[in-house]
Amino acid sequence: MSKINFVDLFCGAGGLATGLRSAGLNCLLSCDYNKDAVQSINLNHPDSINLLERIENLNKARLKKLLGSKKVHLVAGGPPCQGFSTIGLGDPDDDRNSMFRHFMKVIKNLDPEFVLFENVTGLVSKKNEKTLTAIIKSFHKLGYETHIDVLEAQHYGVAQKRRRLIIIGHKKGYSFSFPKKTHDVFNKGKYNQSLLLKDVLQKLKKSQLKKDAMHDLENAKITNRLDLKRIQAIPEGGRIRYQKDELKYLPKKLRLNINWDKIRENRLRENHYHRLSRKEVSPTINTHNHHYFHPKEDRKLTLREFASIQSFPLDYQFSGSRTSIIRQIGNAVPPKLAEAIGKNIKKSFKKGMNRVSKANSQEKHDIAKIRSKAFRYV
Repeated sequence: MSKINFVDLFCGAGGLATGLRSAGLNCLLSCDYNKDAVQSINLNHPDSINLLERIENLNKARLKKLLGSKKVHLVAGGPPCQGFSTIGLGDPDDDRNSMFRHFMKVIKNLDPEFVLFENVTGLVSKKNEKTLTAIIKSFHKLGYETHIDVLEAQHYGVAQKRRRLIIIGHKKGYSFSFPKKTHDVFNKGKYNQSLLLKDVLQKLKKSQLKKDAMHDLENAKITNRLDLKRIQAIPEGGRIRYQKDELKYLPKKLRLNINWDKIRENRLRENHYHRLSRKEVSPTINTHNHHYFHPKEDRKLTLREFASIQSFPLDYQFSGSRTSIIRQIGNAVPPKLAEAIGKNIKKSFKKGMNRVSKANSQEKHDIAKIRSKAFRYV
């Protein structure tokens, strides 16, 4: 068999598909209901079927019409998870649960050898343990053995601290091991040094950014005068989250007018006026990156800088407004992380084809151990 075919559901702008393609897998179909995201997929991967469509429309007949007799070996995706707390409890009115159920229906109809489920690390929190158990049981009911881990992007050549929960399911007769980390900020003799923000900026500087609409410095200007004065007062690596930060960096006339004693935990929910450091791995790129600023220049990051921190190729194109593109980038699985997972799926698939296994390779899920990885910050 020459090709391992996959289908990418809730595909967004294509971070997961880009990485799996780089690992040598073949994308047959991508599907999302975000118009800009699907247009972005079309710009970069016109050779696959890219659908602007709701997942509930992908019934058995529709899939047969789209894919014909082509075999699907892997179904990948990250369905919305906010409503998972009622999975298995019979709440048909929660649309977010419905998305997961439709995801499972597609898997049932296509019957792939492997499944890749990615999501937020919050699913391994103590309060969501029943939810995670219900998700695992859903895979087991369809005959999939499951392997669960939290992977951190910086360990696979991404200049970012982003963590994702990954569940790999496979049919009996196959096995799977998560990719070993190749990069780290520690143990430099054992691992490659993690990519730092300076590495991304240097690579971009060497490219033809002047011809790149994604690197529009005009669009990255700080237009609010008060915001500009505040960021000018903050050094590289500085940020405001606690009152001590405000007192350290901002003169009285530039302070935030916050009653620190009355806000929850006496801190902001996230860093504000965060001037990134070139000497560090970037914080997680999320969908509202208006708090991140260039380490030396008094401006926001450009879209190309955001995309490069996520490890998208330099020529990757996005469709939509700045706000829409930031959302697409922030929602994406870093392609380099996806590539590392894809390579191990490819190895597992080929190894499984050449053996007949009666043994169950199911891992025992130590949720407490996985949880410790998900919420450990250094």
